[in-house]
Amino acid sequence: MPPTPPTPATKAPDPLLVRAPPGRRADRVQLDEVRALPLPDLIARAKIGVENFDRRVLGLDHAQLDTAFRPDAGLGRWPCRVLLGHLADAELVFVHRLRKVAAEEGPILAAWDEDAFIDSGLYGSPESGSKFPIAAFVATIHTLRQWTTEWLATLPPATFDRTGLHAERGPQSLRTILDYTVWHIEHHAWYLNRKVDRLAAPESTQ
Repeated sequence: MPPTPPTPATKAPDPLLVRAPPGRRADRVQLDEVRALPLPDLIARAKIGVENFDRRVLGLDHAQLDTAFRPDAGLGRWPCRVLLGHLADAELVFVHRLRKVAAEEGPILAAWDEDAFIDSGLYGSPESGSKFPIAAFVATIHTLRQWTTEWLATLPPATFDRTGLHAERGPQSLRTILDYTVWHIEHHAWYLNRKVDRLAAPESTQ
């Protein structure tokens, strides 16, 4: 009888691929956790992007998307539509900062007033009757994440030490901006997914 071939060693799963989405963590992601990642892992984590979101958000109706919760609910103060609009605008801001620092010598990085964007109704509101589609916000985030991580992965490590001058925070390196970009979406996804848990029907297991 021929010998039984040895069983191939099982490769350890990639923690970036099998980890629980940040929105399902019991705790919110901490910026120090992101800062501790080696650069290749940081870029891979940045690529995850919209996969942090509970996909049931795309099935919410307009009333659900515009539902705001009481402060004591611990779910954040922005409705889902506003939160996703904010994340899309934040991606535009962060990507522009990353590209300026990578390309220019000591660029000035402008601050932005996120509350002014919300108060002006740029994301729609029940009061104005505007119901901007969240699919556009999600698509914007996804496209920018895929594009950005592709070119970030081509940069020499030394490029991540280049800096720009933020109008309020002072010197910001490319690595510092990327750390914050990764943390920002996971932080807000934690709140978004808990809102969806309250609003959406349970996901089918079939």
